[in-house]
Amino acid sequence: MSRDGAVYWDPFDRDIATDPYPVYQRLRAEAPLYHNDKHDFYVLSRYEDINRGLIDWKTFSSARGPILEVIKANIRIPPGTLLMEDPPAHDIHRGLLARVFTPRRVASLETEIRDFCTRCLDRLGGAGRFDVMTEFANEVPMRVIGMLLGIPESDQAAVRERADAKLRTEPGQQMKVSEKALMDTDLFADYIDWRAGHPSDDLMTELLRAEFVDTAGTTRTLTRAEILTYVTVLAGAGNETTARLIGWLAALLDRHPDQRAELVADPGLVPNAVEETLRFEPTGHAVARYVTADVELHDRTVPAGSAMMLLLASANRDEDCWPEPARFDIHRKVSNLRTFGSAPTTASEPHSPGSRPGSRSRSS
Repeated sequence: MSRDGAVYWDPFDRDIATDPYPVYQRLRAEAPLYHNDKHDFYVLSRYEDINRGLIDWKTFSSARGPILEVIKANIRIPPGTLLMEDPPAHDIHRGLLARVFTPRRVASLETEIRDFCTRCLDRLGGAGRFDVMTEFANEVPMRVIGMLLGIPESDQAAVRERADAKLRTEPGQQMKVSEKALMDTDLFADYIDWRAGHPSDDLMTELLRAEFVDTAGTTRTLTRAEILTYVTVLAGAGNETTARLIGWLAALLDRHPDQRAELVADPGLVPNAVEETLRFEPTGHAVARYVTADVELHDRTVPAGSAMMLLLASANRDEDCWPEPARFDIHRKVSNLRTFGSAPTTASEPHSPGSRPGSRSRSS
């Protein structure tokens, strides 16, 4: 809160970050279009506004990145960086990845993934206490991505550490952004070069072989640089968000032992419990967009060239969309989640709060 009592939100304020939800509630009620003078960005906090912003990619563009500091740095974004593209390039690159990164491929690794998780948890048996993030949540995502890509298990920890280092910030400080740091693709160069001569049944081999029609209408395979970008994005984004999800799920079930007992008794409730966790404590609270043209919102003009923050965590607790949004409930019908963004459609056809988009492709 500012000194004059007006609502204040700052993504770099540690005191606010400790429990931001009361601030989000005030933003929705008092300042649905908010401007942070200190850092010069706008904020949308209501579900419907955020939903429109996610869908209207022509006005709220991803092409300069989904992170405030990246947009402000105005750096060149390499082609093929899915989270930092707009259609039609985004649709082409996402469609290619969807062809090779399929549920069937992930399901084929289920036994291997379960075995790894069992080994992780077995070694903690009898421990009086342990850090769930360090000992488990941070380990699993990178190992699974490593299995998909064909990276040897002995090298997967180093891959995770390097991927994490690019996203690490000092508490309360902005991310230090540079093109080199943002797209550190050298990490996977040796694996890709080796796999090109030693094909296997893994995602990296599929990416090397997959043909697609690019934005120029040419049918081709991905270049080496494009594959490096694909794999870097996959490793970085998948590792960070999944680890946070596991951590929040553990914390919330600890706070709600009755619901934990229900999950133990009925594992069929687990998928919905995951969705409710993603709503209640999303893996990322906000996603940034670059405003490409003047836009009227709540009787004010947001000028072209502005940075807009879409508060996904606020949308997930909007009282106009969710009954008792501040209550964690693994039985809740979760059909309008915005944690991972929204499927891009035309701006004239927004999803209603009761509908669910066909995919969650445009996210933070």
